Amino acid sequence: MDAAKYIWMNGEFKAWNEAQTHVLSHTLHYGNGVIEGTKAYKTDNGYAIFRLNDHTKRLKESAKMTLIDIPYSVEELNEAQVELLRKNEFTGDNVYIRPFAFLGYGVMGLYHKGAPVETVIAAWEWGAYLGEEGLKSGIRLKIASMSRPANTSNMGKAKATANYLNSQMAKFEAIECGYDEALLLDDQGYVAEASGACFFMVKDGEIISPPNDNSLASITQKTVIELAQDMGYTVTRRRVSREEIYVADEAFLTGTAAEITPIREVDARVIGSGSRGPITEIIQSKYFDIVFGRDEKYKHYLTYI
Repeated sequence: MDAAKYIWMNGEFKAWNEAQTHVLSHTLHYGNGVIEGTKAYKTDNGYAIFRLNDHTKRLKESAKMTLIDIPYSVEELNEAQVELLRKNEFTGDNVYIRPFAFLGYGVMGLYHKGAPVETVIAAWEWGAYLGEEGLKSGIRLKIASMSRPANTSNMGKAKATANYLNSQMAKFEAIECGYDEALLLDDQGYVAEASGACFFMVKDGEIISPPNDNSLASITQKTVIELAQDMGYTVTRRRVSREEIYVADEAFLTGTAAEITPIREVDARVIGSGSRGPITEIIQSKYFDIVFGRDEKYKHYLTYI
């Protein structure tokens, strides 16, 4: 990770190496924290953050679900992210922004009510999450041996740090087996999501994506559905089994970090032609036009710095 100049922490801009916390911070021991992943792209008119308000709103909602009282409004957090990008004076094509809140030092034990809330925003230049080659040629996906936790035992709608242990184990398993990314099924055997992205497949010209019954409500997924429908594609939200994936014409992942990443293989089954499919390429191209400010229709999603 490339260090930036500043991190915003509890209302102050601190030097990158000075934004620290105590080793007995509550979240380090019990896992209750919330995160966001937001991205800014270098447009012809300077950096623009994509769907800033939607991401910040989701952070606040995740915090409410997990009983963390962030002492800043959505508007204050939005302003802090904009100012953080200005102060850091980035030069790359895109910047990843990580707003998060966690429980700091003060109490120990599972009852966290007295723990202080720490609110932080970091930003750094970060390239393609699954590699530049992956964006062009597609990645190899493995269905993980563990499932995504059921709603009866997990707060899957919160973008909570504790939820990512499951994702981390699935991702590690996939890479150790020679794949690039993991796909998790739910407890009924239907597709939930990848370790940190949403799943789409294409069959006979129809774009299909699982519902968010057992996964995080994705902002990028919502964007892709909107732009695909605007271009005239039929988009269906329904449950998807692993067997359907194997015989799909195309497949791809979506997410703030993953952007639009084609899938060329799943569990040793070649998907379509074994490379980025034609509909995937169209969706990917449109998405990059939007985030880089080249499409007037969607400029309302951009917050310029």
